[in-house]
Amino acid sequence: MSGVWVFRNGVVKLVENPPASANSGGGGGGGGGGGIRRKALLHMPTGEVVTSYASLERKLAALGWERYYSGGGGGAAAAAAMMLQFHKRSSVDLISLPKDFSQFGSVHMYDIVVKNRDAFRVIDV
Repeated sequence: MSGVWVFRNGVVKLVENPPASANSGGGGGGGGGGGIRRKALLHMPTGEVVTSYASLERKLAALGWERYYSGGGGGAAAAAAMMLQFHKRSSVDLISLPKDFSQFGSVHMYDIVVKNRDAFRVIDV
C-alpha cells in the first residue's frame, strides 16, 4: 500500500497514489478527485459487495456479531449515538462505524477485515 498521508481538519488520512495516467488535475482536492481509487467491502462467501448497513449487519450477525447499544448518559453515549457499533461475545473486539453509510470508508472496511479475516476483503472498484 503506498500513498501520501494528508492532515486535514485534525484528521490524518492515507490517500493512495493515483495511477500514472491520472496525475493531472485535482491538485490535492477532496474526496472524489481524479485518480483516487475507490474501495469496497467484499463478502467473500457470497461474492457480494456490501452496499448498505442492512446487508452488512446481516452478514456480521451470521458471524456472531451483535449490535452494541451503549447505555447511560454523558459524552460517551452522545458519541456512540453518532455511530453503529458491533461486538462479539467471544472476544473483546468492537467494530465502530459512522451512522451515515456515505461516511463508511476504507479505514472502517479494513477494521472489519482484520476482525473477520476469512469473511471479508477490501477491493478496488
